[in-house]
Amino acid sequence: MFGCCGCCSALRPRYKRLVDNIFPVNPEDGLVKSNMEKLTFYSLSSPDKLDRIGEYLYQKATKDINRKRYKLAEIAMEAMDLLLQACHAQTTLNLFVESFLRMVQKLLEDSNPNLKIMATNSFVKFANINEDTPSYHRRYDFFISKFSSMCHSDAASLRDSLRLAGIKGLQGVIRKTVSDDLVENIWEAQHMEKIVPSLLFNMQSGDLTPVEDATNVTPPALAEEVLRELVGRASFGHIRSVLKPLLTHLDRHELWVPNTFAIHTFRIVMISIQPQYSYTVVETLMQHLDNNFKSSPKTRTSLAVVLSKIIAIAAGESVGPSALDIINNLLTHLRTSVSTTSEITPEESQYQEALINALGEFANHHPDYQKIEIMLFIMNTVPDLSKKSKGDQMLQNILLKSLLKVGTQYSTVSFEKAFPASFLQPLLKMARAPHDPTRMVVMQIFQALLDRHQNEKVLSSVSVKPYPALSQEPPSRSDIIFTHKYGANIMQALIDSMALSDRVDALSSSYNTAALLIVEMSCNETVQEFLLFILGIQQVASTTETLGTVHKCNLHIIAIGLLVLISRVSGINNLLDYAQKIVDARREEASHYLPPLLEPKKMANKSLNLSLPHLAIDKLALGECLQNAGMDAQRLNTGAPYALNQTDHPGHRHSWVESVSNQLTQRNSSADLTVYNGDVDSVSSSPGVCKKLLAPEFNFDAMKRALAEPTEAAKRELRERQMQIVRTFREGEFDDLMRRTEPKHDLIQNRLNELFNSLAVERQITQSDTKAAQLQASNEKPIYETNFPELFYY
Repeated sequence: MFGCCGCCSALRPRYKRLVDNIFPVNPEDGLVKSNMEKLTFYSLSSPDKLDRIGEYLYQKATKDINRKRYKLAEIAMEAMDLLLQACHAQTTLNLFVESFLRMVQKLLEDSNPNLKIMATNSFVKFANINEDTPSYHRRYDFFISKFSSMCHSDAASLRDSLRLAGIKGLQGVIRKTVSDDLVENIWEAQHMEKIVPSLLFNMQSGDLTPVEDATNVTPPALAEEVLRELVGRASFGHIRSVLKPLLTHLDRHELWVPNTFAIHTFRIVMISIQPQYSYTVVETLMQHLDNNFKSSPKTRTSLAVVLSKIIAIAAGESVGPSALDIINNLLTHLRTSVSTTSEITPEESQYQEALINALGEFANHHPDYQKIEIMLFIMNTVPDLSKKSKGDQMLQNILLKSLLKVGTQYSTVSFEKAFPASFLQPLLKMARAPHDPTRMVVMQIFQALLDRHQNEKVLSSVSVKPYPALSQEPPSRSDIIFTHKYGANIMQALIDSMALSDRVDALSSSYNTAALLIVEMSCNETVQEFLLFILGIQQVASTTETLGTVHKCNLHIIAIGLLVLISRVSGINNLLDYAQKIVDARREEASHYLPPLLEPKKMANKSLNLSLPHLAIDKLALGECLQNAGMDAQRLNTGAPYALNQTDHPGHRHSWVESVSNQLTQRNSSADLTVYNGDVDSVSSSPGVCKKLLAPEFNFDAMKRALAEPTEAAKRELRERQMQIVRTFREGEFDDLMRRTEPKHDLIQNRLNELFNSLAVERQITQSDTKAAQLQASNEKPIYETNFPELFYY
């Protein structure tokens, strides 16, 4: 019988004999190395037999697994690994791989954990091999499902090893399929819904800190590494396939509150994703926030916090419309939050603050020019003051807080750039809002943009004492021009704001803004306008009957505080001495006219004397102080202090018709009763061209100012001159008026005579005969030698 078996074995194919010889008599001895080398050499020399060798090994392993002879199955798997490594360059490898994958699948299906781990390791080795010829029919559905289930293993023994094996298997599938577009598309939802939750499950099951020792990798650390690789390999069209199951997993397992794990996960995504696709993550998270608008405020707040933590990473790659799109989405969420709640609860307020912080973080990573665009965009979304409902006031407040958040991130260099007319005009309107919190937020916006030297906290309280920590530098030429152009409008808005409420915090905020305005813009050219502003505050306190007693006292306190401040920052000692005399006198007679500001509730039962005109700031005395200091005081002496509710038009450019009408107003017989100017040059006859007086210094800036539009201060001076003219006509004697206007009447008569004479000459020429006309035409001078009438001389 033995001889018969020997004869039968000799008749078997050689590859089968070589395969049989690698198995030892005792399975514990392991693979027979010498015989394995022979099998490898045969496979390399006869590659056409490789697929048969693989099929035979698979059959033997299947029998051994069914008979529970796991050692022999492990030897078969080891032999398959060695053959795969040695013959991976063969063109017939695809047929062998089919047997190899069937072998791996067979081991994974068994309940023995050791076989699963071994099969996974074999698959990982296969995944690291680059095949020259891809297989179009190969599918990995089973491996994705099996490896994902291993990631969730709760086996009492080898739990971590099985989870590690499952994560490694998923990593192998990702590497094998992502790099080849011809194989199965792993980005399909059915696959991502298994891979991503499996990785997240392991990440949340332990410490998220990566382990430095590579030999002792934990499932959370490896899962994080695989997630980074998966996100890093995702293209623009596939990144949403990863984010959707990620968000679903966080929702199902309620991982938003607390949001530590969510923040960690999204940071991994943002750091790993290709930079140009980071905007997609922010957009997807915002859409998810839209879908959860009915969720609890805590959940929405956590979502908004996650958004604020990652949005800064995306800001660097968002430019132009994409940046404004993100801002618009955040503002939409804020509006939705305000419109859906009648009362703002603390939780809802936290949600709104989280959205505002996200907006601020996003804007902080943009250049300053884009921050201005963002602020202008937000300003255009604020409801108009005509809408006075409670919801609109809440929305105004929230949107202005968003604007403030962006403003605090902006570094002001030039006020002209920080306050463009399209931004300043609506902001000044909001400064007159009837809602106190809204006005205070507007004041904070002004403070954030005006404060270039960190003086906001120093000037937060009204004081007549020196500010030791005050930082100051002279304003630039562009800032002075900005003050001439818009300073009057800002100060007018401040006066209107101060008169609207007697709340101490609101008045302190307005004082802080005015003080910063003075510190940043005060110089010899602007000090007179600021003094008129201070006199305006005092005049409002003295003449406005609707204000309360405490309110009037506080306005007087603000006025003296600003006077002392401008005296110190401008360095005018005469003005400082005068201000100090007023302070000393008030300290003796009326301490309620000195800082600090008075609380209306505390002073309700106290009588305060307001009939103290000798303690008021005197306009003539201020003018004398400036003159004694060698400064021009004409604007202060002739100008009227600011008053309530004066209209302003920041940045308004006059049309041609307005220029002509203003010019005609200046040229009529009552334009100037004190000075007669006999200059009749023809510049006044050209529409839209006004004669400008040149500045004493003839440089580029002086010429530019001469050609510029009249400033608000110049307009105020013109109105005052016109009022003076009206008073002169009303109060002056008739003979004096005749004497002053007579020369101009003679001038008009002379011009009319010249006009009639020219018409008579023209009529005589037209009546002459044709020959004489032709003769005259032949003898007249060339056109370039024609003498123009005096009317066109310049």
